[in-house]
Amino acid sequence: MKPEPIEVALGDRSYPILIGPGLSSGHPMLESLVKGRQVAVVTNDRVAALHGARLGLALSSAAQCIEIRLPEGEDHKDWMSLDRIFEALLESRFDRRSLIVAFGGGVVGDVAGFAAAIYQRGIDFVQVPTTLLAQVDSSVGGKTAINHSLGKNMVGAFHQPRLVLADTDTLATLPPREISAGLAEMIKHGAIADLDYLDSLERDMSALRACEPTALARAVRRSCEIKAQVVAADERESDVRAILNFGHTFGHAIEAGAGYGRWLHGEAVGCGMVMAADLSHRLGMIERGFVDRLIGLIAAAGLPVRGPDWAPEQYLQWMSTDKKADQGRPRFILLDSPGRAVLRQVPDETLEATLRACSGGPFGIS
Repeated sequence: MKPEPIEVALGDRSYPILIGPGLSSGHPMLESLVKGRQVAVVTNDRVAALHGARLGLALSSAAQCIEIRLPEGEDHKDWMSLDRIFEALLESRFDRRSLIVAFGGGVVGDVAGFAAAIYQRGIDFVQVPTTLLAQVDSSVGGKTAINHSLGKNMVGAFHQPRLVLADTDTLATLPPREISAGLAEMIKHGAIADLDYLDSLERDMSALRACEPTALARAVRRSCEIKAQVVAADERESDVRAILNFGHTFGHAIEAGAGYGRWLHGEAVGCGMVMAADLSHRLGMIERGFVDRLIGLIAAAGLPVRGPDWAPEQYLQWMSTDKKADQGRPRFILLDSPGRAVLRQVPDETLEATLRACSGGPFGIS
């Protein structure tokens, strides 16, 4: 029996998340959205070569179907990629009933979703994520954006997909580094919301890194359930949803400061969670033992646990443009206790102590 869809409950913007093998080859929910419409598949060369044929079968009932290929990498999550989508849509005379299908990882999903949010003031889109990180995090919740040279995801919109279709067969083609990057977001979900899930990630880490299908499908589903619950409670991140940014204030600073693409998003988030946990401990919120446990799990996932060898002032410069900053002063998602996260401002001296302790080590990516 196939698992039931996970519902992201947002009233008239609600949508299902489907998780399982072979889904990109076709599913009645996808086929009903595609039938008789102009469809634009936004992807990249690697995903198209590996998986494009199977998706093509699922889109056979479209009235018109075009493919738009974006350059790979976080450094191409920019205005040029966004304009490439608009140019293709306009040249093909796509109307307001058109559908965009984001077929790839987080970069493709974010750019394609943002294009859907603003093309002719908003059209439908579907997420078909092909990386682990996109399946457990970026494809769910309606955050769409491009990067700016001064900050990550600073230009974007909330625009919910009509459907998220996570084909777990695509994960078998990922390089180990991208599997590790996805595991970072899964660890985050356990640390902020579900300690039993965190326990299971520790037990299954070897199987997860080896892409064992049963373990991966189970973990992907639990991460999506957690994110769906948080998004349903706070769609536009006015309060509760901010906890999903555990590790991200530090992580986004690392990504921007190092140059987009040098660190994968999940690598930066993994290191950022180490910093956020260390900061939580220094503020007396969690025991050192839980910090060490988290560091061990992040390292076991194949992720860096120390940031670039920068002075605290360099980190602070990049963190001042974070979306959670208050008039340029960074705020952080911290662990109030294991499995519970809160948004806080922190004393400068404590933050600097964390930055000095957690940067410049042998596992940093220079």
